Amino acid sequence: MTAPIRVLVCDDQILIRTGLATIIGAQPDLEVAGECGDGRTAVELAGRLRPDVVVMDIRMPVLDGIEATRLLAGAGVQQPVKVLVVTTFNLDEYVYEALRAGASGFLLKDAPPTQLLQGIRTVAMGAALLDPEVTRQLVGKYATRIRPAAGAPHDIPLTPRELEVLRLIADGLSNSEIAAALVISRETVKTFVSRILTKLGLRDRVQAVVYAYRQGLVT
Repeated sequence: MTAPIRVLVCDDQILIRTGLATIIGAQPDLEVAGECGDGRTAVELAGRLRPDVVVMDIRMPVLDGIEATRLLAGAGVQQPVKVLVVTTFNLDEYVYEALRAGASGFLLKDAPPTQLLQGIRTVAMGAALLDPEVTRQLVGKYATRIRPAAGAPHDIPLTPRELEVLRLIADGLSNSEIAAALVISRETVKTFVSRILTKLGLRDRVQAVVYAYRQGLVT
């Protein structure tokens, strides 16, 4: 049998934290590794328990979720932990800052339980989770902050086809939607995505979206 995905739940509201833990713990392929109510404890527990995924709230005492995410998954972290941000706050600066801090995914607390559970599984497998509509609105709102004022460089090491796929990723399209748009198979899309991430040294699709806007590849 495959070992269950171990999840650390971090939320300062005990009712929400208990609810999340209950939903997660009821799944045969998921296991609650621990619970906590502030970001500092989340960092300490993650270092000790080594969960596969940390479900992280943003607004918390002692250390907020963004700083905790940066310590767990940010640039330079030797053994990064996958972080799924789950919050009541939608398209404000928190989303952008959480993704910059290294979060692998972002969900709202009003998402149905099935979406939360699938989100945990998706992030655990190494994929990024960001709802396409959230992506479109996020980059639309923060495009000027993401793109450098000096303009984009012209030495991006991608083929024309890979650039085309990257632009579609930045538009928030899923692999299936990209396949339909380019009239290619989903497996081919997966191959392109993998090549893009490898060539650019990116961890996941979320970083690819930010990269595309930083380079001015999409508007």
